[in-house]
Amino acid sequence: MSAIAWIAVGSLAAWGWLLLGQGFFWRTDQRLPARVEPPVWPRVAVVVPARDEAEVLPVSLPSLLAQDYPGPAEVVLVDDGSTDGTGKLARELADRFGGLPLTVISPGEPEPGWTGKLWALKHGIARARAGCPPPDGGLPAPVTPEYLLLTDADIAHEPDSLRRLVATAGANGLDLVSQMARLRVASAWERLIVPAFVYFFAQLYPFRWINDPGARTAAAAGGCVLLRTEAAVRARVPEAIRQAVIDDVSLARAVQGSGGRIWLGLAERVDSVRPYPRLADLWRMVSRSAYAQLRHSPPLLAGTVAGLALVYLTPPTALAYGLLAGDAPAGWAGGAAWAVMAGTYVPMLRYYAQPLWLAPLLPFTALLYLFMTVDSAVQHYRGRGAAWKGRTYARPEAAPDR
Repeated sequence: MSAIAWIAVGSLAAWGWLLLGQGFFWRTDQRLPARVEPPVWPRVAVVVPARDEAEVLPVSLPSLLAQDYPGPAEVVLVDDGSTDGTGKLARELADRFGGLPLTVISPGEPEPGWTGKLWALKHGIARARAGCPPPDGGLPAPVTPEYLLLTDADIAHEPDSLRRLVATAGANGLDLVSQMARLRVASAWERLIVPAFVYFFAQLYPFRWINDPGARTAAAAGGCVLLRTEAAVRARVPEAIRQAVIDDVSLARAVQGSGGRIWLGLAERVDSVRPYPRLADLWRMVSRSAYAQLRHSPPLLAGTVAGLALVYLTPPTALAYGLLAGDAPAGWAGGAAWAVMAGTYVPMLRYYAQPLWLAPLLPFTALLYLFMTVDSAVQHYRGRGAAWKGRTYARPEAAPDR
C-alpha cells in the first residue's frame, strides 16, 4: 500500500477508537438526571459576573429575576469594570421587571494574579455568603446560601431552570451541576462553527466520563454552574483557581479534587443569547483561550495540529487522492473514516436543529479550528494572547502571587 493509504488506515483506526472508546462523546443524551423536589427548598444565590454586557442583559437578566423558585433566593450581579452602563442597566431592569431581589456590586480592577471573571466571582460569592435579604426587605439574613448558581451575563434561563438544577443536585448528591448552554445558531458562520465547538469540547471531555463518580475526568461549562457552597469552601474556590483562564474546567477539577461529585450535560432550558454573526467574532471566541487549553506548550500545540490533520483532514484528502490516482486502499480508508466522522457529528447537529448536510463539512470546520489554535499561540507570543474585553492575561505561572 502507498504511504497515503497507510495514513488513511491510521485515520480510520483513530475514528474507530473515537467512536467506541472515547466515552461515546458524540451522543447527546447526557441531560439533567432524575430529580425529586425537596420538602424544604434550600437558600440559593445567583452570581452573575458582567463586564460590558449592556447588549445582552435586557434578555438574560429578566430571565433570572423571573425564576420560579419556591425557596429563598437572590441575584448578585458583579459589575466588573464596565464602561457601557451595565450596572445601571441592571438596576433599571430589576425595577422594571421585579422578581428576585437584585444586588449590584462593583469590586474594582482585579488584583495581580487574578483573572477578571474569577475576581468578580470572588466578590459575588463573598456578598452572597454574607446572607440573602428576606422578601420583606428587612435586614440581611444571617444564613448563607446552600447553593450558588454561577451563570454568565449572556445566559438566559427558562423560569424553572434554577428549580430543576437544585432538585437535581439534592436528589443525586451532587456538589456541582453544570449545563452546557445551548449556544446561539443563527448566522451561516454560527451554523458551521458553533455545533462543532460543543462537539470538540465533548470529545476532549466526554460527559459520560465526567458524570461517572469513579472517573478522573473533570470539566464544567462556565455559563451555568450550580455549586454547593460547602463544596466551594472545601475546594477554596475561587482563590485556588484565581489565575485560570479556562475557569470552568479548573473549577470542576478543584471541586472533584477536594472530594466533590460533579455532573455536566447538555442544556434544554438554558440558552446563550450572545451573537457571533461574523467569522471574526467566532475566531476571537475560540482563539482567546485555545493555547491556554494547551497549557502554552509548543509540543502540545504541535501534537494537536498533527492530530487534527490526521483525524479530520486526512479522510477527505485520502479519498480525493484515491479517486484521482486510482489508489483504492487510500480511497476506501479515507471514505470510511469520513463517513464515521460525519456520522458522529449528526447527533450534535440534530441537537442544534441544523441540516444534516453540514456533517460532511466537519473537516473544513476542523481546519478553521486548527488555524484558530495556531493563531492563539501566535497572539500569545506577541503578548496579545488570552485577551477578552480589553484585558490580556499572562501565563498563570508568570502572574505574581498574592
